[in-house]
Amino acid sequence: MRLPPNETSSNAAARAFLSARAGIALGTNLGDRLANLKRAREEISRLRMVHSPILASSIYETDPVDCEPEAPRFLNAVMEVTCESDAAELLQCLRQIEAAAGRPLRHERNASRTLDLDLLYCGDVNVATADLELPHPRMHLRRFVLEPLGEIRPDLILPNCRQNVAALLRGLEETGGLVRVASQW
Repeated sequence: MRLPPNETSSNAAARAFLSARAGIALGTNLGDRLANLKRAREEISRLRMVHSPILASSIYETDPVDCEPEAPRFLNAVMEVTCESDAAELLQCLRQIEAAAGRPLRHERNASRTLDLDLLYCGDVNVATADLELPHPRMHLRRFVLEPLGEIRPDLILPNCRQNVAALLRGLEETGGLVRVASQW
């Protein structure tokens, strides 16, 4: 593939058109948390590049991880959709949904939030740019991501990973603080 001037292979990979399964983590710990997740699920489902089948995990209530002291508990879930666009475009749409839910474009890392949407993977795309890293670099360390993902895709093997999601989950230390609160939403 010949790249335009000032284009890196990582940037090109992030923008390469694809039709692939994409995983999205949803989280919220401010406002009406359940309504925040439902609205986000609906908005994601209505994106022009998103198509069926759409999988959604149960909702889990979790302790905050690396947040400010006394941060409220989170509600977390994972969706997997068929995406017919490039990963960078999908990420931009997710950021717009976050902004519409009241999340500032500029925010402290791991701060409390009305909505957090993380693109976990997009097919077998493996990319690292200033704006996008796929697969998500810390998802294999986070029970609040792997537990819901394991519910809908336990056999998924992510790019650059030798184990499936179920095995990654078994390898995590039990930390408590994670409770399934809704299987249908």
